[in-house]
Amino acid sequence: MKLKANIQVSVDGVHQSNGGRHPDFDPGMERGGWARPLFDEESMAYLGDYYQRADAFLFGRRTYDMFLWSWGTGTWGSGQGDNPISNALNNRPKYVASTTLTDPAWAGTTVLTGDLATAVGELKARSDGEIQVHGSGSLIRWLLANDLLDELTLLVAPVIVGQGDRLFPDNGPDLALDLVESRAFPKGIILQTYRPAGPPQYASDPTK
Repeated sequence: MKLKANIQVSVDGVHQSNGGRHPDFDPGMERGGWARPLFDEESMAYLGDYYQRADAFLFGRRTYDMFLWSWGTGTWGSGQGDNPISNALNNRPKYVASTTLTDPAWAGTTVLTGDLATAVGELKARSDGEIQVHGSGSLIRWLLANDLLDELTLLVAPVIVGQGDRLFPDNGPDLALDLVESRAFPKGIILQTYRPAGPPQYASDPTK
């Protein structure tokens, strides 16, 4: 199975609280909900189609809890009706990387414990199809660092948030990316899909 990640980020790289601020999950974050006003019918249709492609989902613990609260318990949709995102999340297998979660409340959830790289590798080897990661910034960074992610899609919202967790730190591992797809939506969100491409190339020092 291919492992693909999809995450919403601001121009300054923030991914936290894109859909709205939750006081328990986002203490100290005062600028939540920065992405939602920028989605339109076209970009929402894209997201619905993207979720529907998934054969399974993989989450980090924090994003899992957020999605359980929003999509899994009925806050945004409990799998009934015609919402493609809700239906996909509630009716397809979910895996969560966690060393503390023991009794997941969301039906269809399996907790991955022990050697995470081995567990993810075994998931990918099962069959053809697609495992999707949504949100889960820390998990995305870890998957990239461990050469486990096949594709990364950034939905870059035209806003500078100026606060919150950023997808990539100021100092971290480097990686080249091949652009697979680029697309602009009516309200200014830019879709950028990349495949990891090994170590990047750097220009030689022009002073030497």
